[in-house]
Amino acid sequence: MFVIGLVSVIALLVWLKLPAIIGLILASLVVGAATAAVPLAEVPAEIASGFGDTMVGVGIPILMAAVIGKAMMESGAAERIVRSFQSTTGEDRSYLALWGSSSALSIPVFFDNVFFLLAPLARSTRARTGRDYALFISVIGAGAATTHVFVPPTPGPLAVASELGEAVDLGAMMLGGVLVAVPTAAVSGILYGKWINARLDDIPLRETMGSTPEEVRERAERSISELPGLFEASLPILLAVALVGASTTNDFLLDLAGSGVAPFAGAEGTLEALSPVTSFLGDPNLALTAAAMAAAITYLRVRAIDQEVWTDELTESLKSGAHIAAITSAGGAFGGLLAASGIGEYITDLVSVGAGGVTVLVSAWLVAAAIRIAQGSATVAMITTAGIMAPQVPELAVHPVYLALIIGAGGNICSWYNDSGFWLIKEIGGLTQMETVKIWTALTTIISVTAFVIIVVTASVVPLA
Repeated sequence: MFVIGLVSVIALLVWLKLPAIIGLILASLVVGAATAAVPLAEVPAEIASGFGDTMVGVGIPILMAAVIGKAMMESGAAERIVRSFQSTTGEDRSYLALWGSSSALSIPVFFDNVFFLLAPLARSTRARTGRDYALFISVIGAGAATTHVFVPPTPGPLAVASELGEAVDLGAMMLGGVLVAVPTAAVSGILYGKWINARLDDIPLRETMGSTPEEVRERAERSISELPGLFEASLPILLAVALVGASTTNDFLLDLAGSGVAPFAGAEGTLEALSPVTSFLGDPNLALTAAAMAAAITYLRVRAIDQEVWTDELTESLKSGAHIAAITSAGGAFGGLLAASGIGEYITDLVSVGAGGVTVLVSAWLVAAAIRIAQGSATVAMITTAGIMAPQVPELAVHPVYLALIIGAGGNICSWYNDSGFWLIKEIGGLTQMETVKIWTALTTIISVTAFVIIVVTASVVPLA
């Protein structure tokens, strides 16, 4: 079934060059018709359900991110932040500021939202320097993706730690996640980013998220006196991070309080009372909407344009965002059909778990990687694999944190056409399909393999059992 899906998307998207939405829906129909796990009459409804489920999760955030991107570019807010980065790191090392920002933001903020927020900065930096766009995309993606799969309280690793039980201490998971994420992101984002950047023809700025290349270049040449102040320029990002971070932090502290960890043991009642408020404020739909309003108000104030023109510009950005949301949801539908075909269960039956320390780690990585490649979602691959491997925890000859981390490594491998994140990177970054494969698909695979090597070698030398 996986091979059928792979051939279908290559034939439709690469050879026939159909629009991504149409190609993904047709590929979903092919997979659905070929599997006995889904009754033929229910295939169209299954596709619609997968499309809708993905849209529920990403629809409003993508639309609001389109507004944020448009408003931050038009107001000069993105340009103001880029110039502040460059005053710290120097223009030749702008990529370090983007890498650090994406790594830090991904702890409280979902990966896709981080890319929404930082993509305008990558475009502005490319407009100022005239080069290195592949490197900028690589460091943002590497910083965000490694945190996304290794460092709690990001949902994926948090769920894996929970699934594996009390043996996986959350503090140890956070420390181990950072120790794995930093060198992994350096190898994948900086070393590979520089390598692929030198080998791709310089990627041009293309129209995306409601901004043309000419508009981006014009903004890059503005005097700093024409730009908003740094705090106002950064407010959309700060607001999104603060709101989402409030919810994540409260949930994290509540877990500590429930476990009797000092000094939070006596604060459980207060934290529970705050949960409805922080959950409301920290929902990505609300957080990104608030950030979009902040960006839009700055745009109106700085440019001093007529309100009707302002409204029309924001509407145009929403049209761009709707196209991206539709492609992303079509990718979710395709991944959903592969998952419904039972490919995940089939793969896990093929992989022997074995016993011992490193053998279990290798098996866990293989299972997570195979499920990720087959159905697209890193989080689903991680949670599914954690459930499969949980019975092995008492038999481990190494610390259980190694198992949790290597599951994250396997779950991150090879983001391709059945992953909604692939289409987000392509559309928001203004890349072609082949550029996305060379940058993003290769990057996620390098992250997975690099982390695998680091974890296995470390576990073999320092098992901590």
